[in-house]
Amino acid sequence: MNVLVTGGGGFLGRAVCRRLVARGDTVRALHRRPRLELDALGVTQYLADIRDPAAVRAAVDGCEAVVHCAAKAGAHGASRDFAEVNVHGTRNVVDACAGAGARLVHVSSPSVVHNGRDLDGVDESVPYATRFTAPYPRTKAAAERLVLAGPAPSVALRPHLIWGPGDPHFLPRFVANRHRLWLLGRADKTIDTVYVDNAADACVLALDRLRPGSPLCGRAYFITQGEPCGFGVWVNALLAAAGQPPVRRRLPAGPAMAAAGMLERLAAQGGWEPPLTRFLVEQASTAHWFDISAARRDLGYRPRVSMAEGLARLTAHLSESP
Repeated sequence: MNVLVTGGGGFLGRAVCRRLVARGDTVRALHRRPRLELDALGVTQYLADIRDPAAVRAAVDGCEAVVHCAAKAGAHGASRDFAEVNVHGTRNVVDACAGAGARLVHVSSPSVVHNGRDLDGVDESVPYATRFTAPYPRTKAAAERLVLAGPAPSVALRPHLIWGPGDPHFLPRFVANRHRLWLLGRADKTIDTVYVDNAADACVLALDRLRPGSPLCGRAYFITQGEPCGFGVWVNALLAAAGQPPVRRRLPAGPAMAAAGMLERLAAQGGWEPPLTRFLVEQASTAHWFDISAARRDLGYRPRVSMAEGLARLTAHLSESP
């Protein structure tokens, strides 16, 4: 089929493009900067901003489906900047899909239901959070609602803490801040994550099963490894893959949250990015793992790459990198 991947130059977007090309689909990618890897794959690149409705319509025109990976991520920043990309940009995608008759797989986030408390093995019946400590989860929740209420056949996937070779978010930050890292709370809280190729598989499975009137329409699905572990276990596993020693120091969550709030206020006044935010403290000090039975049932989702295999691949990738 003809498929557009928004954010095709990003971490998950590139993995989705690779997966689609490998099985013979005709793939376009909409993002702002050219990617040599996508050229090598034969992906047609539309270099434009998702906030431009005309550019989005042009990229979607002639496509049967869209995988919407583009988003502004981060633990801190101006609400307006997040809203312009995550909400208004998503509205442009929804409108373009409706106009072109394309079905839409939207990449959301489990943070849309995280209200600052433990989420132990919850399923998709858990409601949207009513309070957010950062604009990223707030705007992703608004975007997900836009998609699921839209006129085109649509589904939202909520992959959690995506990692693997090429990860630009977690591992680089863990390594760069290795000597300033602390684990929060007396003991680890349980989380679940997802290896990047498994997240890409979920996108393709949803794409194939999404049709008018299918059970997927208007629904959201959690996507994880199905291998819950402690937060510190995950952090230290990634550090070990990079040849770094483990983090052992711990700090109570309460003082960390107070310090994060103070840093956010100072950063807002001074125009700099705080090294710690309330959102990061929440993520590091609460449980957030999910029941993926619905994804297994409706998408046929089975994580092909186990945690152990993913870590082995990550270690090999890092050892080969210059």
